[in-house]
Amino acid sequence: MKITQLTVYPVKSLKGINVAQSKLHGHGLAWDRRWMLVDAQQRFVTQRQLPELATIAVELTDQALVLSHPKVEPIAIPLEDPQGNLRLVKVWNDHCKALPESEDVSHWLMAALGEQAQGISLVRFATEFTRTVEEDFLAGGEAHTYFSDGYPFLIATTGSLDALNQALVASGQSPVPMNRFRPNIVIDCDDAWAEDQWATLASQGSYELTLRKPCQRCKVTTVDQQTGTVPVQAEPLKTLLSLNTQPHLKGAHFGQNATLTAGQEGTIRVGDEVVSTHRET
Repeated sequence: MKITQLTVYPVKSLKGINVAQSKLHGHGLAWDRRWMLVDAQQRFVTQRQLPELATIAVELTDQALVLSHPKVEPIAIPLEDPQGNLRLVKVWNDHCKALPESEDVSHWLMAALGEQAQGISLVRFATEFTRTVEEDFLAGGEAHTYFSDGYPFLIATTGSLDALNQALVASGQSPVPMNRFRPNIVIDCDDAWAEDQWATLASQGSYELTLRKPCQRCKVTTVDQQTGTVPVQAEPLKTLLSLNTQPHLKGAHFGQNATLTAGQEGTIRVGDEVVSTHRET
């Protein structure tokens, strides 16, 4: 099997950046989910509330995080940590320490998205703070992440997407691209749902990822990642639910959450050959 796609999402819920390679860290791919949007109550804001966030493109240069949108000129946010007092922000049930970016970003978001962006600001994860991953699925180990939903890596396979799309087409729906599921790592694998049986995924002598928990999907999967609209209500969630890929769990699932268990500070590349080990049953 090979890695066919690597995607970094520097700002939670904005567009991702497809990369040819990335440094591996315990908290995820380099720069992944380092920033997040919050409302006036310092709670995280995503495409669940604002599907149009999908229309904001992201670029990383040597000096800046650059946001762009068709309605406004791009804005560059320096990579140096901003000056300002730490804030306590909330992502799901976790309270995290973060640094506020310039109010210029808030004004830019209003110009790009209109009144619905009122009160939204951009914050950066304070790296002296550690946000731990839930212990229930770590088999006694530990892991941490930045502003991801809960785990530092999300792995998906081409075989599973093909199976989902076959089911969508069979029911008269249109197929969906992989970006609906916002994975970090995509594996070329012919067998649908094979990843649900993997214990680890490794590149020999380089790195190892341990697959921890099936990823339950939400309504972000219904958002077209190019237009920021919802073309068909409830799809592909409805079809994914009918496939019942995790019979012992509630909800619709696609992909596997993972942590890094070997290869800290190593490099992961598109084209890497990877080998899986299987879960004990």
